[in-house]
Amino acid sequence: MMRKISLIISLVIFTFANLNAIEISKIEPPSWWIGMNSSTLQLMIYGKDISGANIISENSDIKVVKVHSADSPNYLFVDLILKNKLKAGLYNFKILKGSEEATFKYAFEKRRPNSGLRESFGPQDIVYLLMPDRFSNGDTTNDNSPDADEKSQISNPYGRHGGDIKGMINSLDYLKDLGITAVWSTPLLFDNEPKASYHGYACADYYKIDPRYGDNNLYKKFVAEAKLRGIKIIMDMVPNHSALSHWWMNDLPFNDWINKFSQYTQSNFAMSTHADIHASESDRERCVTGWFDTSMPDMNLKNPFLNRYFSQNAIWWVEWADLSGIRVDTYPYSEKSAIANWVNNILNEYPKLNIVGECWFSSPQEVAYWEGAAMNKDGYSSRLTSVMDFPLQEAINTAFTQGSQPGWGEGMHKIYRSLSLDYIYENPYNILIFADNHDTHRISETLKGDVSKMKMIFTFLSTMRGTPQIYYGTELMLKTPDGKLGHGEERMDMPFLNGISPGQKEVYEFARKVFNWRKDTKAIHSGKLVHYWPYNNLYVYFRQLNTETVMVVINNNVKQLTIDWKRYSESIYGYKTGMEVISGKTISTDKELDIQPQTSYIIHFNR
Repeated sequence: MMRKISLIISLVIFTFANLNAIEISKIEPPSWWIGMNSSTLQLMIYGKDISGANIISENSDIKVVKVHSADSPNYLFVDLILKNKLKAGLYNFKILKGSEEATFKYAFEKRRPNSGLRESFGPQDIVYLLMPDRFSNGDTTNDNSPDADEKSQISNPYGRHGGDIKGMINSLDYLKDLGITAVWSTPLLFDNEPKASYHGYACADYYKIDPRYGDNNLYKKFVAEAKLRGIKIIMDMVPNHSALSHWWMNDLPFNDWINKFSQYTQSNFAMSTHADIHASESDRERCVTGWFDTSMPDMNLKNPFLNRYFSQNAIWWVEWADLSGIRVDTYPYSEKSAIANWVNNILNEYPKLNIVGECWFSSPQEVAYWEGAAMNKDGYSSRLTSVMDFPLQEAINTAFTQGSQPGWGEGMHKIYRSLSLDYIYENPYNILIFADNHDTHRISETLKGDVSKMKMIFTFLSTMRGTPQIYYGTELMLKTPDGKLGHGEERMDMPFLNGISPGQKEVYEFARKVFNWRKDTKAIHSGKLVHYWPYNNLYVYFRQLNTETVMVVINNNVKQLTIDWKRYSESIYGYKTGMEVISGKTISTDKELDIQPQTSYIIHFNR
């Protein structure tokens, strides 16, 4: 359907150009749907000297409320009201300016059943984060594109390596077998920077999949194929900044579309200024208006037309591709009320959608400020349904590298103390937990390839409160061959199961077993967490839901330790036996249990 619509629009525009009539180059969003919760829609129309033109709907069920001119003479913003009686189909609009007249067609489609109440990802899932350029090359013919400046450079750690959507589709069975139930891909939209464009965070077109990955229809197929395998798809969205290569940078709609300075001004990255009652206004302003990078212009979401543009763009992708969630990049670098309005607009259409924000702070207090349900003293709500638990990520990395017999407050105490601050969150059970991601060092590098520690971390991520996220290749302990650290070096190509070492295979099989067990274990998805002070670097905690209890034991000591069942009696609830998930052995609470050094046990009790 969408391909036909695109062809119709392009043919109409081509006709306009040849008749020397009004020229239209772009209409965004490129299509819309009937039956949305909001009956309003704002079209951004781009064409030569169209400022001051009038737009007329040729259908009485589509009302043109207002036509806004912009600072540039080449834009119109058209406010529409869609009546409930409107049917799906292609509709004609007239654009009039003086003696000039033209017609364009616009498509309204029928929504999927219950689209507005779609279920999202959450603690019942394991999220797999992948970087498409480095994951799997399923189609070598699109490694380079005439539309893209940067060409394939497989030997360059900061170049394009050829991974694409076809490769992602081909890998879905691998992910399903691993036990993955949701996939978050770093951005797939067109990034046309001349170098290091593989990361995708400098968008050149918000309605176009990068041609080196495929096209919009192939992305839609990827989402559909994933759903057939019980895998949800989360889209990475970046409303904070676009790219110098974005088409509108040559002709901005409004002078304040982006934040401008007399000379290049980078953000001070002082995100704490949002909540800091002592912060200077100049520091706060510099954080949200400074550019993220030299190639990433900072978007001014306080401009109501831009905010509406990004809101509709997010809704368009959710509806068109049938997404199950959103991850928002660099959330606190936007003006906080404006970005909250963006989230609110999305949730008005999809009240059950999980939207997780990247709020990179080292303390739970700072992260919790951005949790949408937080009762902040200044009255602010981000509206985010979830945040990323960076404090716990840092605690994980520290806890498993401080030696096996750490001092007071070190080792597993780091994890315990981080979790002991969960009272600061309104819902700690819905936040995203992880040991590494595309912006951190790989946990495999941090652990220096220690298989035992990696298995303990997978035990922890699979059983702890929150939604676990696994970075691609971590299940294989993927690490640089020469120990070099850096974004390009550590974002290496995914080997899958080809030529991996026995240690990597051991970690993979361990992760696979635990991830698949987790799928149907309700106590892990929504059970209460009770944890115990980690004496001797032994960390024990329970997940409890009705008649089901899971006991997790992590012995990060170099010595064998013995479980004192009496110490945990309040959480055992009279259980006599349980199954140890990894070994399949029956564990009796009447018998002494020795825990080998550098190992973990998951004991599943069920009445």
